[in-house]
Amino acid sequence: MDKLTALSLSIGILAGVATFLAVGPASGIFFIWAATIAWAAYFLLGATKEALVNTIVCGIFGVVMAWITAVLLTEISPDAAPGFSIMAAITVAVSVVVMCLAARIPQLGTIPVSVLGYSSTFAYLLQTPEKLSQDVLLGVSLSNPLLVISISFVVGTFFGQFSGQLAAKWTKE
Repeated sequence: MDKLTALSLSIGILAGVATFLAVGPASGIFFIWAATIAWAAYFLLGATKEALVNTIVCGIFGVVMAWITAVLLTEISPDAAPGFSIMAAITVAVSVVVMCLAARIPQLGTIPVSVLGYSSTFAYLLQTPEKLSQDVLLGVSLSNPLLVISISFVVGTFFGQFSGQLAAKWTKE
């Protein structure tokens, strides 16, 4: 079959498998939205071995930077002198500058994927009740975004790789 049809079928079938995992046996520890973000990033980076490594490493780096930022945010007093919103904005701004400057390290050079990991982490923290707390952030559990978003990113990246490999097998030369 042609390349587009093969890729469409492989992505569709594996998206069904990923959805089954996300709403079934891996519910609460595997988030389909974070996985598909990583899956798409893998293809945007060229769907190569280098893309696989960069998506996983930089995605997890973004998760780590967001996690550190979230821990710092939980330390800001609601009565902070310039106001919580200003202190939170400064904290986020500094962490994003550090995350971007880290791109000087070649292994952390794919800034967009780091931003995707960072954003996915805050999506989880801000949209899921009671997750932006020190108990969750510093706890060793599958509620901790350091674990669940990283897991989702890694699994999503491999789903991307598998969908590309499956499509290649189905493509007529």
